[in-house]
Formats: sequence, C-alpha cells, structure tokens
Amino acid sequence: MPSLSAAAPSPAHGPISRVARWLNAMPHPACVVEIAAHRVAAARWGKVRGQLDSFAVEPLPTGAVMPSPVDANVPQPEALKFALRRLFARVPHHGAPMTILIPDPVVRVFILPFETLPRSAAEALPLLRWRLKKSVPFDMDETVVSWMRQQGRDAKIEVMAAVARQRIIREYEQAIESLGASAGVVLGSTLASLPLLEDRGATLLIRLSGKTLTTVIARGSNLCVYRSSEISSDLTPHAMLDEIFPAIAYYQDTWGESVDRGRLAGFGSRDEVFRTALADELSVPVGPLADAVDSLHLGSGVRDLILQDLDALVGWTMNRG
Repeated sequence: MPSLSAAAPSPAHGPISRVARWLNAMPHPACVVEIAAHRVAAARWGKVRGQLDSFAVEPLPTGAVMPSPVDANVPQPEALKFALRRLFARVPHHGAPMTILIPDPVVRVFILPFETLPRSAAEALPLLRWRLKKSVPFDMDETVVSWMRQQGRDAKIEVMAAVARQRIIREYEQAIESLGASAGVVLGSTLASLPLLEDRGATLLIRLSGKTLTTVIARGSNLCVYRSSEISSDLTPHAMLDEIFPAIAYYQDTWGESVDRGRLAGFGSRDEVFRTALADELSVPVGPLADAVDSLHLGSGVRDLILQDLDALVGWTMNRG
C-alpha cells in the first residue's frame, strides 16, 4: 500500500492545502479507481489538473464487496473482477500504476495529541505505532501507516494518522493486478475528497457511501474530526443527526465554537431533505459538496462528477501540481 508509508510533509497554509501537501507526497497516476460496496468507478485525468479524459461507473452485486477494517472485504472476487473488467474497457489503464480509493471503514483515521514528537520520520513512526496499538482492533505489526503533523488548539502538536490492515489492502490490489494493472497509491475515499472543501472557517462534511456515514470537520490548518460508522439502509434525517452529534459536540467542546457551514455528499435524491434537517439543527448554511468547489473553477463536466457522488475521483486529481 504505497500511499500509507509516507512521513508527514512540512505544514502548508490552509487546512485542505495541508492535507493536499500530504497527498502530494504520493505518486499521482492519471487513472484513479474507486471501489465501494455498491459500485466501482474510474476516471482518467489529463496532464492539466481538472482535465477529464474519460470516466465510467459499473454496479456491483450485493455482497461482492463488504467493507471492514478487520475481516475479508472481497467475498466475491470474481464479481469484483467482472465489474472492473467492464470499467477498464471504458477507462483503459494501459498497464500503468493507478490510484485505488477504497471504502472508508478499511482505513482507520486518528487525530492524536503529542507533547513532543521527533522531527525524524524514522524516530517518530515507532512512537506513533505505539500510541495506536491500543486503538486499533488488530496487531499493529500487520498494518501500514501514513501520517502528517498539524498544529492543534493552543499550538499543541497533533498527528493525523491513517491506518489499514495489510492483508485487507492486498484484496483490493490483487483484484486490480489480476487485470494487468497495479496500485501506485491506495487511499480511503473520503480522505481523497477533502481537498474539495473550503479553506476558510470550519466546514462539516457528511458523506454517505452505501451503509457508511463519514463525518469530517476541517478548520483552519487542521483536520479536527474524522468519524466513520455503519448505518441502516433506511437512514432518516433524525438518525443522521444522532449519528453525527458526538462529532459536533466534540468539536464544540474542543475548539469552543460551532462549525461555519455544512456540506453533504452521497445522499442523491434525498439530499435536500437531509440538508434542510442539518441546517435547521445547526443554524448554519448547508449545501451539496459540489457547491464548495465553485472557487476551484472546474468545468461543468467535472462538477457533474461530484453531483453524481464521484467526488473522491475529483478530489484526488485536485491535489496534482
């Protein structure tokens, strides 16, 4: 899993630009594939950032991919390969390494405070693994870790760490490799979407993918909250609010303020109902994630991908150069 081995880059200005620099430390293949529980999607990007050459989406049968941080994720490998084969017929990979975006439950994300942390990645990583040992439901020796430094409240040191189990990552890589491709980067899908958020103030992102609801709060130069949980298939606005309340309460208690806006992704035809419920509860403007990218001057075709819940594919390419 090449992407989950890089040390932290030096800080950059703005919250999402800092995450972008962390992502920029990775290779940036032109072809990116997102594998979700219900579908696979791919895009090929041109040499100019935001230039879309081609994209495609293929459905997956129920049970083909079952995201988990611990258990096997691909109980029906042939069904996944069949969908990927159809996908690559429309978005050729040409045998080159590609980026694989995988379901959020596979990648555990932590924001950890430190009193001190060695500047050397070689010295910091063992300490980070030791801190994570009690927080993950598997042996840390079986994991890959990617991390970045950030400055927390009151100038304290924080580390954002992404952790995944190696053998689970290999399930996704092997599906790609069986079709003549290879993984240059493997990353959680919501992490790939973060550069689409606004740089100013505090933004709450609620992203739904299949039965996974991921809640993110980004503020200033920080990723402040990251929470991913499994929800029922008949998610209601009330149930959504119950699910995200702990994240909002934690942010308010920690930073002493409320979020400035909300962004939703993945709610499809139900988007307006959930947006209205969130806006009424928080008394802040709430809109679709596609509204956040207006300042990025993306073409209408690229913005349409976000409206089709393919925001991770777009977010990944926005980190390029």
